[in-house]
Amino acid sequence: MTQAAASAWVGELAQRHLDAAYNLGRWLLGNEQDAADAVHDAYLRAARSAHTYAGGNARAWWLTIVRNCCLAKLSTRKRETQLQAVDAANAVTSLPRSAENEVEERADAVQRGALIAQHLNALPPEFREVLVLREIEDLSYREIADVLQVPIGTVMSRLARGRAQLQRALLERALLDPALAQTPAQEQTHGM
Repeated sequence: MTQAAASAWVGELAQRHLDAAYNLGRWLLGNEQDAADAVHDAYLRAARSAHTYAGGNARAWWLTIVRNCCLAKLSTRKRETQLQAVDAANAVTSLPRSAENEVEERADAVQRGALIAQHLNALPPEFREVLVLREIEDLSYREIADVLQVPIGTVMSRLARGRAQLQRALLERALLDPALAQTPAQEQTHGM
């Protein structure tokens, strides 16, 4: 493959999976700017090393490069950054002002999403990254194994342990704040 053909192929690949690359970068690095930098670095690396692509799952190859760039950024910082919680106030103001109940339900959903993001952020990186790749990016176990360069059994184990830790943290939070444990239907029956 010529350098021009390799660059074109990498450009198409990166464009097709750009959202997944940014999501992975954001979840691993903790903010949009660092994620954008890592994706840009990954693109440059991929373009330089496209001739080494041996076939197989191109998406996994691309996300592996993105992941490696993210890990390189983390190691140069000498510490891992925390993911930013969803800006609930910003999300609530962007909601349509149709029905009051709809606004409240969406605000509750944003709050629950922020809570999940907070607890996901608190997980060790090896659990967080498999959860992001599986639950948010919808990668198969094989694709995750390829991205992380670990056996499928390790992926399955990390997923199970990560899900259990996330569920335990959310349950503990719900026990501390019973209002979080109520579903909208339960809240409506209590108000009658």
